[in-house]
Amino acid sequence: MAVIVLLSTMSFTVEKHYCGDFLVDVSFIGEAEKCNMNANKAALMKKKNCCKDEVHHIEGQDELQKDSSNKLTFEQQKAIIAFAFSYQSLFVDFTKEKKYYHDFSPPDLERDFQTLYQTFLI
Repeated sequence: MAVIVLLSTMSFTVEKHYCGDFLVDVSFIGEAEKCNMNANKAALMKKKNCCKDEVHHIEGQDELQKDSSNKLTFEQQKAIIAFAFSYQSLFVDFTKEKKYYHDFSPPDLERDFQTLYQTFLI
């Protein structure tokens, strides 16, 4: 979008040099290179000059206009916000980090149940 705005506001000149019906040079910056028809001045007086130059000036915009006819209604704004929020939530990683307690000591027991019930692992 920025390139379109830049190109529409920029003006430039295209200069073309023709020798007869043949295009000799095109220039977008500066002047087009002329052919050597003027080298022989005696021949120039006898013959009519067959060279011609064309200059095309392409004018860019001077002012940019804001289009105020595209107003969004409240319902459209809500739909856009809901879409943006749901689209953003697609890329969020929801994996929770599991916390392991490495230095966890068991709770203090009032009685030793293994000796109380006489259950031992052999």
